[in-house]
Amino acid sequence: MNIIFGGLIVYIGFLMVSKTEWLMENFGRIGFFEQYLSSDGGSRLGYKLAGILAIFIGVLMATGLIDNLLGWILSPLTSHMQPLNNN
Repeated sequence: MNIIFGGLIVYIGFLMVSKTEWLMENFGRIGFFEQYLSSDGGSRLGYKLAGILAIFIGVLMATGLIDNLLGWILSPLTSHMQPLNNN
């Protein structure tokens, strides 16, 4: 099941990267990307970066490595949540 969802996310990410102009025409510019990425092409770059991130997450889901990555990223928070041993 993870392979199907991961493949779907990879496909959506690929479409975001390859059809950036279509996204610009239908969804318009995003102010955050325009302000922080560049003056005129910031939204295009933002759509492409979001697509690349989706491809990365989809590959991790399809291969089953997303749990390990999230565990590693969140380990500083979860290490302090261990129950106390009062023996």
